[in-house]
Amino acid sequence: MARGPMDLWNQWAPQILVLLSLTLQVVLHMFAGVRRREASPVERFILWLAYQLADSTAIYAVGHLSLSSAARNHKLVAFWAPFLLLHLGGPDSITAYSLEDNKLWKRHLVTLVVQVLGAGYVLYKNIAGNGVQITVAAILMSVVGTAKYGERTLALWSANFSTIRNILRIVPRDKHQHFYIESELPRQPGGDEFLLQRAHSLLHVCSRGMVDSVMFNESDDADDSDATAIRDLLEKEKDHSSMWMVMEMELSLMYDILYTKAFVIHTSHGYSIRVVAPIAVVASLLLFHFGGNGSNSGVDVAITYVLLAGALVLETRSLLTSLGSSWALVFLCTTRWSWLRHVGLCGGRWHRFRRAVLSLRRPARVVMPTSSRRWSGRIGQYNVLHSCYHDVTTMGTSRHSFKLLKDLSILVGLTDWKDMKHCSWNITVPGMVKTSLKEMHHRFKPYDLNTMGLLRHTWGKLAMSKKWGNKARHDLYKKMEDYRGLDFHESILIWHIATDLVLTEKEQDGPKVEAIRAMSNYMMFLFVNCPDMLPGLPQNWLYQKTKINIVEACKKSIGVTKELQHVGQKSSWIEQSKHLARILLISSHGEEAVKPGPKVPRLTYAQNVARDLSKWDKEDPVDVLFDLWIDFLMYAANRCNRESHAKKLNKGGEFLTIVWLMIEHSQQLAKAIKE
Repeated sequence: MARGPMDLWNQWAPQILVLLSLTLQVVLHMFAGVRRREASPVERFILWLAYQLADSTAIYAVGHLSLSSAARNHKLVAFWAPFLLLHLGGPDSITAYSLEDNKLWKRHLVTLVVQVLGAGYVLYKNIAGNGVQITVAAILMSVVGTAKYGERTLALWSANFSTIRNILRIVPRDKHQHFYIESELPRQPGGDEFLLQRAHSLLHVCSRGMVDSVMFNESDDADDSDATAIRDLLEKEKDHSSMWMVMEMELSLMYDILYTKAFVIHTSHGYSIRVVAPIAVVASLLLFHFGGNGSNSGVDVAITYVLLAGALVLETRSLLTSLGSSWALVFLCTTRWSWLRHVGLCGGRWHRFRRAVLSLRRPARVVMPTSSRRWSGRIGQYNVLHSCYHDVTTMGTSRHSFKLLKDLSILVGLTDWKDMKHCSWNITVPGMVKTSLKEMHHRFKPYDLNTMGLLRHTWGKLAMSKKWGNKARHDLYKKMEDYRGLDFHESILIWHIATDLVLTEKEQDGPKVEAIRAMSNYMMFLFVNCPDMLPGLPQNWLYQKTKINIVEACKKSIGVTKELQHVGQKSSWIEQSKHLARILLISSHGEEAVKPGPKVPRLTYAQNVARDLSKWDKEDPVDVLFDLWIDFLMYAANRCNRESHAKKLNKGGEFLTIVWLMIEHSQQLAKAIKE
């Protein structure tokens, strides 16, 4: 009888470890899909914790079995070692938690060798006493476990950018996907299944752009085929919603390649493993049932049944999910086995099977919402003036005794966290923004992009050219060129503040103003929360200094604190930012424009920009701001580091990534049209 925790552990450690390992696998299966969408912090923490503990638990368990005397005292314990290899293989829906995990595939390969040798040592030393039937069952499970573990290591290797780039160079894109979609699939324009398969046929565009690769074996006909597919999607509906959905689905498929086993599952070897695995588990279950009870402990027998049942359920789920995946259709369309393509596709057999698999998922979605191929459609928002509002209204109220607490809060990052918590929010992307971005293919010419697919123009220049505006805009661009900012981050900060000042002074409202505020706040959200997604060097110090300048400028205004406190902390962010903008407008009223210099605050730059735009009488300044922020958005998306785009895929995706993919496809269309 165990007297305490240590006695309990010494007596039941193997049993606890294998059950914990199985539990963690179940948790990973249930929560792996939350990374495709905006999930709660609790769900993400559960998934992160399970991912971190799953491998370490299984590895520790194998080591414990190989070194302790548990396998000699409990004969069935040795039979559990192959199950730990199976658990180390992990579920199909998650291989890497972050992009950096893929770069550690060599470490996983070494761990694979060590753990397989460890499990083999446990079986060699202790399995013989269980009889022939248990020995055969252990061998079966060892083969399956080793295959699944090796498959995971292969998936990590294949998800490396360098590996994907090399594969794209040596393996030409097959055209069967286009052929099948056009000729055999029941055409349902706008239907999710049709658009998902169209996303598969265009996925190479996303993959090639993501890893910066050129497909040397691809012919000109392939580009024409891509252009035809893209043009077909654009012409489907006037609002181009089909094209937008395809972009979302392409990024979801790219997520599969980078963070799951999709790249290795949907091959002849991958399907073979998934067909054999449940059969091997059933065979092991029968062998154990008829020859494994004997004189073994009742607890050990029960745990073995739990391990076998858990393996059977998870492997059967893996088989059905892989065969019912849209990736299976791609495999059937491109396989060299014509008989298999005929059996699977003729008569709609695969489509009926997929509908049956999807119907089995519906009850589970009620309990645990699963992943979706669609993006959430929401973007982050952050407004500098709104953030400064609290600092201005609490001026002079802090005491010296709280300075230490304030410094500690800054040191641990609590101040920045609170700022983002209270001053950032999410909104649905305005329809006007999506419509403008969907029509970007009309604005691009082949010479607007260089051979690397990068915009030749600097930020704002394309919007101020004759193609978007008129000749007068070019004069305005030259006039304000000194206030654009030397760096893109600096430019965003200046124009973000200037936009609030102009919109407040003009007192206009409507869909276009709403779209401008959304784009301006979104770019500022990236500036503060995701600076690595913006081209150029992050400049947090410049942002913090500008906030100090705003607070100091408001402090100079007599009675400003009482006025803002009268507005109230419960008022909307837009009301608070407008009141602060009015104060900044009044403080700059009558002042002459200040020439740029090393000691000139960026707030002054923003006030100069707002002054020049407000006086612009050849065109509505709102129209200029709208086109400028569309230009800023496209420039940022086009120049964003590709790894930054990829990293965001496992957090629900980012709007900037969809914009980048739209540019990639517009480039393909522009090349084909050759205007």
